[in-house]
Amino acid sequence: MKRIFLFILTNVAVMVVIGVLCSIFGFNRYIGPNGINLTALLGYSLITGFVGAGISLLISKPVAKWSTGAQVITTPQNQDEAWLVGVIQRHAQQAGIDMPEVAIYDGEPNAFATGAFKNDALVAVSTGLLQGMTKEEIEAVLAHEVAHISNGDMVTMTLIQGVMNTFVVFASRAIGYVIDSALRKGDDRSGPGIGYMVTTMVLDLLFGFLAGMVVAWFSRQREFRADAGAGKIMGRNLPMIHALQRLGGLASGELPKGVAALGITGGLGKLFSTHPSIEERIAALQRV
Repeated sequence: MKRIFLFILTNVAVMVVIGVLCSIFGFNRYIGPNGINLTALLGYSLITGFVGAGISLLISKPVAKWSTGAQVITTPQNQDEAWLVGVIQRHAQQAGIDMPEVAIYDGEPNAFATGAFKNDALVAVSTGLLQGMTKEEIEAVLAHEVAHISNGDMVTMTLIQGVMNTFVVFASRAIGYVIDSALRKGDDRSGPGIGYMVTTMVLDLLFGFLAGMVVAWFSRQREFRADAGAGKIMGRNLPMIHALQRLGGLASGELPKGVAALGITGGLGKLFSTHPSIEERIAALQRV
C-alpha cells in the first residue's frame, strides 16, 4: 500500500511541476490559429521528457529505501555488517568514488545501486543474497554495484530515458497535427481536432513501446560493463562468474518497479529485459 501511495504521489507531483513550467513558458500553446509552433512544441517536449526523469533520479535514494524497506547501516551492529561496510569501502576506493551509503533489506537474492550522484549513492543488498552466497561471491556482486556507480549509470539511464520521452512527445504531436490538418481540409475551426487527439494517443503508445526497447537495450549493455568493472575491482573475473552462476541457481527477488533496472538480476522478455541472461553475462566475462 505504501508503494502504491508513493507512486501516485510522485506522479501527481511530476505532472504539477510540468504543468506549471509549461504555463510559465507558454509551451502549452504550441498549437494556435496559425498552426503548430515547432519551437514551443520542442520546449514542451523537452520539459515533459526530462522533468519526470530528472525528478525520479533526484528522489531515487529515498524512494528505493522506502519501497524496499532498506535499513541504512550507520554504525555496524555486528561482524557481518562491519564486513559488508568494509568491502564496499574498499571497492569504492578502488573505483575512485566516495563511500556510498550501505543498506540491507529483507528479500530474495538481489542487490542494487542508486542515487543521483556518483559521490552520494546507495548500495543495498538483500538478506537472501547475504545468506545464499559465499563471501567472495557477495564481494563480486558488491563490486558490480559499485561499478554501476563509478560508470555513472544512474545518470546516463536518466538522460537516455529523457531523450526517449522527448522524442515520443514531440514526434507523436507533430505527426498528430499533420494528420489532423489533412483530415480537416476546408474546416475553419482553430485548434486541434479529434484526429489530433486520437493520433497522438495512439502514437504515444506506439513510440513509447519502441522507446522502451531502446532503453532496455542500453540497460543490458550497462550490465555487461558493470560485470567487467567488477572484474577490474576484484582483480579477476572468476568471482563475478561464480556469483552469476550462483544467482542462476537461485530465485532472484523481484524489486519494486522504480529500481528494478538497477538490480543484479531481473527482466522478462528479450527486447524489454533490463538485464542480459546469466549465460550471456558469463560468456562475456569468459571472453575477456
